[in-house]
Parts: sequence; structure tokens; C-alpha cells
Amino acid sequence: MAGCDLARLARKHGTPLYVMNEDLIRHNARSLVSGASFRYAQCDVAYAGKAFLCGWMCEIAAQEGMHLDVVSGGELHTAVRAGFPPERIIFHGNNKSMQEILYGVECGVGRFAIDSYLEIQMLSDAARRASRQVDVLIRIAPGVEAHTHRYMETGMLDSKFGFGLENGEASRAFRCVREQKHLRVRGFHCHIGSQILETTGLEIATRRMIDFAASLAGDEGYRTEELDLGGGLGVRYTQEDDPPSIDEYLDSVIGTFLKECGRQRIAPPRLLLEPGRAVVAEAGVTLYTIGAIKDIPGVRKYVSVDGGMTDNPRPALYGAVYEAVLANRPGDPATDTVAVAGKSCESGDILIQEAHLPPVEPGDILCVLTTGAYGYSMASNYNRLPRPAVVALSDGRSRVVVRRETYEDVVSKDVLGKKTAKRLLAAAREDDGSTRWQS
Repeated sequence: MAGCDLARLARKHGTPLYVMNEDLIRHNARSLVSGASFRYAQCDVAYAGKAFLCGWMCEIAAQEGMHLDVVSGGELHTAVRAGFPPERIIFHGNNKSMQEILYGVECGVGRFAIDSYLEIQMLSDAARRASRQVDVLIRIAPGVEAHTHRYMETGMLDSKFGFGLENGEASRAFRCVREQKHLRVRGFHCHIGSQILETTGLEIATRRMIDFAASLAGDEGYRTEELDLGGGLGVRYTQEDDPPSIDEYLDSVIGTFLKECGRQRIAPPRLLLEPGRAVVAEAGVTLYTIGAIKDIPGVRKYVSVDGGMTDNPRPALYGAVYEAVLANRPGDPATDTVAVAGKSCESGDILIQEAHLPPVEPGDILCVLTTGAYGYSMASNYNRLPRPAVVALSDGRSRVVVRRETYEDVVSKDVLGKKTAKRLLAAAREDDGSTRWQS
């Protein structure tokens, strides 16, 4: 991968281990940015940070000319700390706290994507306190089915996200925001879902958003300056998946956008797209060391690895399907069908229900493919397991971009009783003979 030996990386850095192909991430980012601007000069591409975010990824997105979609104060802080230009940040989220809103206003984020009436009031108050005008996009639920897992559909009327188009809430929210002295409506945002493998839903959503913009132009005399159509482009997790290419995706969405603007005879607003998974998913793999093997005759063979739902909860959360190979024996024929089990104390911790692999042995290195999105970002410390490191690869070289957590990291926020704290303090002093533990 990117000129590096994965089995050697596993021995050097330990497992579980997230591995990211920087060369492929940059290629995908450039294809999206250049392809979008080629088709429509006033089109920007924002990376959806929830897919995978750390300081290193923020640096790449900035260097490749992307904007950035964040959904929490933590993601915003990660971007600010990495030096990402705040004016290129869109702050999303369906329930932003006042603390997050104030932080975003203080940082000078480029856009807030407003998602509720409460947020309208909170953001207006924060902007007034800062004596500034804040630019906003209003999130719309266009009522479009994304044809993906129901947990990844976000554009239906029955959704926690956005103001409904069908029931008139979108228009009411627009009028409410326009009444706020310190808020300026720059345009609208929608996102119908994730892991979309066909473009029909995206085209319908685009058409409905242009119709909405045209209705506001006629009824309210408002010219939409910006339209954010979200992301959702799917990737190839298995050999059966056949997602649109980046070019096919851009042709479909931007082509529909320009066609519908022409049909409605409105000036095309600035366009924004927000892919996340499509940038990083296929650029990432996760490496595990195989441990216990339990063969239940006539039932199933379980192959256990040293990670699982703590570093990739997607299979347990909504039945996501992955494929895997042996990194240390990639050329051996896959003659066995096994279940790859994680080490968490949960029966549902199964990474792959039916993995086709060569006969495996304890110590083999399992490489699960297409884990660059929503593995690291959704990882947890369940069972008090430390989260894995992230290693980036480029042109035959590797470097750690997120350090592996230690047991001390896991317990670092625990507040102990006085007796336990005194015992640990005494033991620490005895270990090194210094007074550095006094605090």
C-alpha cells in the first residue's frame, strides 16, 4: 500500500492499526476540487470531517484547497488547532450548544448551517453579543429517499435534521432568520444520506432545492447566493458494490444543478458539495493480529482479532459489510469461510460474518479493507481498550499521525479517592526517587 509493506508496519507499530494512504486521499481530493470547478467555476468542495478527522487530515484538506464541514466543537477545535482557515469552515449539527456556537462565532467560521428554531435564537444572541453579523445556511429536509441504510438517511421529512420542505417549515424558518438583525441568510443546505450508490436521489434533491430557491425569488424577492447539496457519495466496500465514479457523481449533480437553474430561469448560486467517505474510505485499512481460533463443527469457525467494535462499530451498529485479506500471506488461496470476531465482551462484536480467507493461524495479520471512514472517528474505549494509532503512508514512507493510546491515557481522567491517590503517589516516588509527582 503506497509502496509500504503492511505486515511490516503491523510488526513495527503494533495492532490494531489504522493505515491511511495519503497519496490516494490527495488524489481523491484533487479530483473532486478540480472536477467540480471545471464543470462549474463557482463550485467549492468541503471535506466532511466526521468521516475521519485529526490535525493531519485538516492540513491535507487545507493544502488541497478544500473547505471543511464540522459538526461539533471538538471537530472545530481540531481544525482551528491545525491552522485550517476558519472562513472555509461550515459548522453543521442538529443540536449545537451555546458554548459551541460562541466558539464558532469567536473563531469566525465561514457559515453556520442552522438546524432548529432554538439555534436561530441562540446564534442571533451570540452574534449580537459579539457585535457582528453571522452568515448562515438553512438546512432543508427535501423529502428524498437516499436508497441506503435507514440509519444513514437524513433527507426525509421524518428526520432529526433540517426544516421540512413539504410541510412549509423551510419557508417559515427562512422568514424567521431574515428577521434576525445579526444573521444573514446566504443560502440553503441539504443532505439526503450517506453511502449512496446511485445518483437518482441526489438529482431529485437538487431539483427540489432549485424549485425552492425559485419560489423564494418569486414570493420573497430573495436571491439565493449559495446552495450546499451535501455529500453522500458511496464507496466500494465489497466486490458487489458499484458506486458512481467521482466524474459520474459530479456530472450528475452539477449537470442537474445547472439544468434546473436554467429551467427555473434563476442565476445559478455558488455551489458547495460535501463529500467525506468518498475522500478517505478506500484510502484506509485496519490491521489486526489473529489470536484465538474456535471451530464449532457444523456451525461456524470464529477467528478472533485484537480489535473489533471499539475501533470499527459500523458492523455492530448497522450491519456494515467488509472484506479482508491476510497481509502476511496475500497470495495464498482463500479456501475457508470464517467469522471474524472482535475481542469486546459482546456477542454482537463480529467484524465480518463471512470472510473468505486462507487457513489462518494465530499471529497472522488480518487486513480489513475500506476502513478509512467512520472507523477512527467512531472508535471508543469500551472495555477500557486503548484506541489504535493512525499511520499515514506516502511514496514508500510511513509516519504516525495519531499516537496509540496507552492504559494511562484511558485512566487519565479518572478522579480517585484520597487513599488511592496517596498510594499511587508513594509508589511513583519510590519508582523514580524524584518529587516530580507532587502535583
